[in-house]
Amino acid sequence: MKYRKRYADQVLKEKLEAKGAVLVEGAKWCGKTTTAKQIAKSVLYMQAPAKKSQNLQLADTDPARLLQGETPRLIDEWQLAPKLWDAVRFEVDQRDDFGQFVLTGSAVPADASEISHSGTGRISRMLMRPMSLFESGDSNGQVSLADLFDPKYEVSASADADLDKLAFLACRGGWPKAVGLGAKVALQQAFDYCEAVAESDISRVDGKERRPERTRLLLRSYARNIGSQAKFEEIRKDILGNDVGTFNILTLYDYVDALKKIFVVEDAPAWNPNLRSKTAIRTTDTRYFVDPSVATASLGLGPEDLVGDLNTMGFVFENLCVRDLRIYAQPLGGRVYHYRDHNGTECDAVVHLRNGSYGLVEIKLGGDKLVEEGAAALAKVESILDLGKMKRPSFKMVLTGVGDCAYKRRDGVLVVPVACLGA
Repeated sequence: MKYRKRYADQVLKEKLEAKGAVLVEGAKWCGKTTTAKQIAKSVLYMQAPAKKSQNLQLADTDPARLLQGETPRLIDEWQLAPKLWDAVRFEVDQRDDFGQFVLTGSAVPADASEISHSGTGRISRMLMRPMSLFESGDSNGQVSLADLFDPKYEVSASADADLDKLAFLACRGGWPKAVGLGAKVALQQAFDYCEAVAESDISRVDGKERRPERTRLLLRSYARNIGSQAKFEEIRKDILGNDVGTFNILTLYDYVDALKKIFVVEDAPAWNPNLRSKTAIRTTDTRYFVDPSVATASLGLGPEDLVGDLNTMGFVFENLCVRDLRIYAQPLGGRVYHYRDHNGTECDAVVHLRNGSYGLVEIKLGGDKLVEEGAAALAKVESILDLGKMKRPSFKMVLTGVGDCAYKRRDGVLVVPVACLGA
């Protein structure tokens, strides 16, 4: 299968040029190993059946032997032998050179006690996600997120996406192995992923047994609450409403923490800007999955179901857009937040760069009425910011699903279909 270029390619290259080693983390099936192999000159597969036992023994007795090979050397699923972390850090110190190792892992190490050094200054981290629409070939990328931070940029682009296509893309997700397949097979990938999470991955992360059915119920409840700031107690009550005998809050925390360790759940933190008033900001994270297809598969939904329930589709579409914004912001050194205060003023996404520049984004499926609502929400957020203490937003954008072109409104708000957005 031909390799599809990822934005992570450039991020990884730049990090290797600046550090002795790079840790690439992310959900299973998102393409970490394949991407790392594009730059690696030698590879150690820790899970290779014929050598797994030998590799684990060497990691305990002579880890330096496993690190021998042409550089950059890829160590795949390194977390199976946490002692490799210190070995890599030590080897980087001894070689005193950049670009030596790439470590990939689909889970946080089960036993961090075997790691004695943080790796600061030697090992850089990067998070990899499933494919964005541009990477999967479903966005033309005519509108660059980087360009939106340029005040002289004039947005102009065309797009080709309707509700049926968007519903399919959300349910298929950005899993590399699903891209380019026939619809039936492509849609099956997310269901298989969720089954693997429930049946084995959530327990394998730390060797602690967790019940598959409880995991499925938690995934469903999380899916019903995506795009919201639902508190964990609300999620727990929702699970109990599905005929679960007991599920205390500590057990819920444990399950959610495990899902975060295997990069299934990726909530959006709250943005804390300078405000003109002392309005209280809601600090609860917004609930999201690493990919919208986890939500649809957890709920047992297909494209037709989403089209028949536009309210649910709106929240799933929001998860898709947040995924893509995160991917497009990463090469810029940016992060994606949400904003909401106690007065109900809110913004679906805030793309914030290291230099303090930021853009405000409202996410709407499309249609004139929803675009107007989005533009009004953006204006309201801007009106409460203390622009004497912080920059003006570089852009205000309504990111839409349905729409045939990107344009700037008279009030300066950009309307951009997600099918023409890129980094």
